[in-house]
Amino acid sequence: MERLLKNGKVFMDGRLVKADLRIKEERITAIAPELYPSGDDVVLDMKDWSIFPGFVDVHVHLREPGFLYKESIASGTAAAARGGFTTVCAMPNLKPVPDCPENLRPQLEAIEKTAAIRVLPYAAITKGQQGQELAELEALAEQVIAFSDDGRGVQSPALMEEAMRRAKALGKLIVAHCEDNSLLRGGYIHDGEYARAHGHLGICSESEWGPIARDLELVAKTGCAYHVCHISTKESLELIRQAKASGLDVSCETAPHYLTLDDSQLQEDGRFKMNPPLRSPEDREALLAAIQDGTVDMIATDHAPHSREEKAKGLKDSAMGVVGLECAFPVLYSRLVQSGTLSLEQLIRLMQENPSRRFGLGNPLSVGQPADLCAFDLEQSYVLDPEEFLSQGRATPFAGWQVQGRCKLTMVGGRIVWGESR
Repeated sequence: MERLLKNGKVFMDGRLVKADLRIKEERITAIAPELYPSGDDVVLDMKDWSIFPGFVDVHVHLREPGFLYKESIASGTAAAARGGFTTVCAMPNLKPVPDCPENLRPQLEAIEKTAAIRVLPYAAITKGQQGQELAELEALAEQVIAFSDDGRGVQSPALMEEAMRRAKALGKLIVAHCEDNSLLRGGYIHDGEYARAHGHLGICSESEWGPIARDLELVAKTGCAYHVCHISTKESLELIRQAKASGLDVSCETAPHYLTLDDSQLQEDGRFKMNPPLRSPEDREALLAAIQDGTVDMIATDHAPHSREEKAKGLKDSAMGVVGLECAFPVLYSRLVQSGTLSLEQLIRLMQENPSRRFGLGNPLSVGQPADLCAFDLEQSYVLDPEEFLSQGRATPFAGWQVQGRCKLTMVGGRIVWGESR
């Protein structure tokens, strides 16, 4: 089948260009100012929509196997497609934990049967994510994108060093959730003004930046390629900045909520609870500066769905985690691009080009490449309503926000996975 996408604006060379796009089977075969349909073409009118390379999210929780009441691969990837994502990397806090080939198999089978988009799983760093013994890294390496214990920090420096040495030998990234359990002290939101004013237990910033400092010393020692999950503090950013300046093979991500919210905007509602927590206004300003100067390489959603009951217990007792796949681009476009904080080119770099380059994922919009793309109506304004989400998760701090930019079409390998023309 050949498809002809007409009357759109294609994102090429950092800008939107009026162009048509032809797809044969799974690949882009032509991009030109005007293409004419042949007898076999299925013509899709893009109605002046903006066509981007499909977004890549290196940090999602799809909850299958083990936690289908929170999310499934089917529902999570449907949500991703609706948000313009064509590739996601799935974290390993599952049941069973993918710490050996046998435990990875149920996830791979579910991906094969039900995923709407490309899903690449992580394997755990440690067995059962318990931090006591390394997982079967060598046996898993060919089937996973990287190694991570996301949701738990690896507390042992010796164990992390050995994981880095083995990952280095395998040519795989260590993707680190950096959290020092000894510094948590029962905290559940940022240790800042809101926590003190409302009687909440706080999580100090050092619980994040302390393990990063430790790991960067180990990176210098081992030469491992290292990526830090969900950066949230100004101290963490400065450590990463210095590590990059010294030539270490280091990258990091942050999430939309850390760029658009801080603890001064907290409410007594579980949809504002995530790990790491929303930090101070100063931390948010540091993050915005860090995406400008390249310290932060990419934006990932840390999409972490829970049941309604788990998120209905206020800040203190709700589960940690919010959903973001369906609202990431409109939130970032509305709050950062339209405000002039970022250019559209920078946002696409953070959501597609940089994660693709670092993790070896995703495809550019160019002739000969697989047709992984999304089309947005950047003029459409609407209110974010979680009850419309395809994800089973509903908890987002962006509920009720007026945003601009709605995803109208998503394709993976030339196959329509979201849109009115399905």
